[in-house]
Amino acid sequence: MSAQAPSAVILIRAERFTPNPATAADNAFQAEPPPGQSDLDTSVKALAEMDALADALRDAGVRVHVFADEDHTRPDSVFPNNWLSTHAGGSVAVYPMYASNRRHERRHDVLEMLKSSYRVQSIIDYSGLEPDGIFLEGTGAMVLDHVSRVAYTARSHRADSAVLERFCTDFNYEPMAFDAVDAHGVPVYHTNVIACVGTDVALIALEMIPDEVRREQVRERLSVNGRTVVEITEEQVREFAGNAVELCGRTAEGRRRYIMAMSARARRSLRPDQVAAIEESCEIVAVDIPTIELAGGSVRCMIAGVHLDRRPGVEPELTEAVEAINEDAPATADGRDVVLADA
Repeated sequence: MSAQAPSAVILIRAERFTPNPATAADNAFQAEPPPGQSDLDTSVKALAEMDALADALRDAGVRVHVFADEDHTRPDSVFPNNWLSTHAGGSVAVYPMYASNRRHERRHDVLEMLKSSYRVQSIIDYSGLEPDGIFLEGTGAMVLDHVSRVAYTARSHRADSAVLERFCTDFNYEPMAFDAVDAHGVPVYHTNVIACVGTDVALIALEMIPDEVRREQVRERLSVNGRTVVEITEEQVREFAGNAVELCGRTAEGRRRYIMAMSARARRSLRPDQVAAIEESCEIVAVDIPTIELAGGSVRCMIAGVHLDRRPGVEPELTEAVEAINEDAPATADGRDVVLADA
């Protein structure tokens, strides 16, 4: 199995969903719901889209852990990849979040499920950096190459260079930071809207990296092990073509299958040659999520991949039942295997 493509994912089924006004200032991808559409209608539509994604991933043979969220004060909880990442060898990272109303998305029950169902050796918690105004929003801020151990990061106030260096030291990645801007010079708020790294293929909007030298360095680093680099345009980025993720599923016969999960909107934006390049190594699984995309994120943002070894004998049904654990407890309540990262 590829180290890049996890075979299990975590999804948050947010029963109260609306685009987050606290993140609208720097997220140029956010949009308002259609005129006259109530918050309830928006939530109902978003729930159906979340369920459709979960079903599509299960149908592809991916193990899906779904956690319900009934808290109306967490509008972006459907995007868990910003506060959590997992890593081969048994490590978990918990991240500092820029928007104050996103900080209680971190959930004790999710961490407990990981510890009970997978082999977790340590949890490194960087959230103590928030009072100092230092942020690194997980695999939104970083696009991680787990094979070559590179953390591709577009600089922004959601991706502090100091904590990026700390993460890379703690988790043995090479930091590769760069500036990325749109045609109006507005910085990209999250790296994962412009780039996706798979095992044998990468999607990236290199044209949004203005420094030509750095642009070529990024291209070279992505392709050094023979990976195909598919360049996408800024227009395609605005259709969320970069916000995809490679996963490892199973066929009905039990054989491994690699998929590239993205939204239907993203899939429609791709040219035939780009689709062909992706499908040389993995099958595209596209799900229509227009309501969730109003919040400025797409399929990649909805998925926290599980790069951990499963504990033997744990039934999938039991791992999803862990969501009954008290989610209001501090995310790092069990201090026995937690390393706190502070200023």
